[in-house]
Amino acid sequence: MDGEISPDEVKDLLEDDADVRIVDIRDAQSFTHSHIPDSENVPFHELTSRVEEFEGDDHIVTVCPHGKASVQAAQLIGSYEGTADARVESMAGGLEKYGMKYGLARPEEETDESANAESPF
Repeated sequence: MDGEISPDEVKDLLEDDADVRIVDIRDAQSFTHSHIPDSENVPFHELTSRVEEFEGDDHIVTVCPHGKASVQAAQLIGSYEGTADARVESMAGGLEKYGMKYGLARPEEETDESANAESPF
């Protein structure tokens, strides 16, 4: 693992269309409810069986609700020999911090009432 990256830096990477994989480690239902645009869902409990999917990637950022579990996820991904040359980081502050500043993508079919429901993080 190469440390932590701020939500501002993640936003900049996405806006610059950088070659980065944003990996949301929450369960599928939470991811469907809200997530960083252009991120992908690989639930934490599936990481060990899916780590080979990251082989050859240059930059990987793991995200979770508060920035704690994503540190472990980044360490796991970074310890895989196929990601030895990759920059692997955890997003500091998690989705809570990112969402407060930039908002999160939500399903288009969501109603206004459910958009105001409490966040799953």
